[in-house]
Amino acid sequence: MTTLEQKSKFLSRWLRHRPDAIGLEIDKRGWVDVAELLLKSAGAGVAISQDELTQIVDENDKQRFSLSEDRTRIRAAQGHSLDVDLKLPVKTPPPVLFHGTVQKFIASIRRQGLLPGTRRDVHLSATKQTASEVGARRGTPVVLLVETFPLLRDGYRFRCSDNGVWLIPNVPPKYIRFPEK
Repeated sequence: MTTLEQKSKFLSRWLRHRPDAIGLEIDKRGWVDVAELLLKSAGAGVAISQDELTQIVDENDKQRFSLSEDRTRIRAAQGHSLDVDLKLPVKTPPPVLFHGTVQKFIASIRRQGLLPGTRRDVHLSATKQTASEVGARRGTPVVLLVETFPLLRDGYRFRCSDNGVWLIPNVPPKYIRFPEK
């Protein structure tokens, strides 16, 4: 039996990276028809009921998914490797944002800055605690501080996802404060 947590992970994979894995049609804004998702997930051996889907969306601590107002469509809040445009408005961030990582990436970040990797954007957190939790998924967390006003002054633009993750295409090293060794 597949747990809700496992079903949530399948949803992340399908809605962020691999809708083709179960034959889903995803539109240019990242939306998928809920009825189609439920049908095709069951066909792939991961049966998700409407109630379970609602529970996953409503109770996920990171609010990874968004339902349309009429609750007939669903999408991932951010983190796509697919070419989607969530149409998030440009927003002014707080003066400081945070990025959680681990020590093995610090040398590369010092050289290249923060890059999106397989995602479309770099993800930044509004709190040090959240960034620490993100970094802890890969080991002992290292929290980097990103100064946003100099980025804004230099023409960078931020967007904020439905679940409060700040998004930016990249962050050059000169805008990052690294912890002292």
